[in-house]
Amino acid sequence: MAVSKCNRLNGALIKELLDSVESVLFDCDGVIWRGDQAIAGAPEVINSLKKNGKRVFFVTNNSTKTRKMYADKLAKMGFNATEDEVFGTAYCSAMYLKSVSKLKGKVYLIGSNAMKEELLNVGIEEVGTGPDPITGVQIDWANVPLDPEVKAVVVGFDEHFSYMKLNRALQYLSNPECLLIGTNTDTQLPLEGGKAVPGTGCLLKAVETAAQRKAQVVGKPNHFMFDCVANQYGLDPAETLMVGDRLDTDILLGSNCGLKTLLTLTGVSTLADAKDHQLSGCPDRLGMVPDYFVETIAELLPALQG
Repeated sequence: MAVSKCNRLNGALIKELLDSVESVLFDCDGVIWRGDQAIAGAPEVINSLKKNGKRVFFVTNNSTKTRKMYADKLAKMGFNATEDEVFGTAYCSAMYLKSVSKLKGKVYLIGSNAMKEELLNVGIEEVGTGPDPITGVQIDWANVPLDPEVKAVVVGFDEHFSYMKLNRALQYLSNPECLLIGTNTDTQLPLEGGKAVPGTGCLLKAVETAAQRKAQVVGKPNHFMFDCVANQYGLDPAETLMVGDRLDTDILLGSNCGLKTLLTLTGVSTLADAKDHQLSGCPDRLGMVPDYFVETIAELLPALQG
């Protein structure tokens, strides 16, 4: 395989790359779909990879959906995918608390109903989902009732995030033995037409700042996201390809874990972004330079069907 980075993937190089891997990890939004529309050719790529004996997994920092919800969405779009192949941060956070933290207690959850469901699936109870309206005055806030069984604060995407939720997290985290877990640090969620809304990273930073604590983050580019897949399926990093549209999450995850990396230009990051990192000479930024890039993953199809 080529030693240099940021190579245009085409021709015989596509087959060479695919022949060198047995497993492929795909980010979702911006890679295989945009919103509720599959990217042209993406279902055929995924299904052909499987027909060619490759193992395919879906890894996403989105914490608002369960594995089943993702599997249902994939099926509706024509992807041959199962629930067990989906690794979102809602599921991975639950697995981290169960397998790594070995949590004995409840979670104060700043997050979605999907996160609540994934926690319950591994036997962890939560408190906190839904709105938490503010009442009283400051001394009341500082003495807000707390559940003594809560042993961790978990922060994911929460459309009901509020001052009172931030305050309640602070009160729990004033106990140094209470864990702080974050799903991911993405600061913006890109939308169609160049628009964006604040991402989970903004909420997590607020909690970290209030509590003067640093969270353990489970999502991309953290190593645990890959470990979660690798430990269940015995993946060999040297024979695994990470395909994504974000340099700071997808490609950096691949670099952190020793995977081959492929950037698709159908989402957030641009080729100019990758080149800027490559020319920077900064070790931290070099980790965000992909091995290869394509305009769209549909470019893999001829090599898979030929």
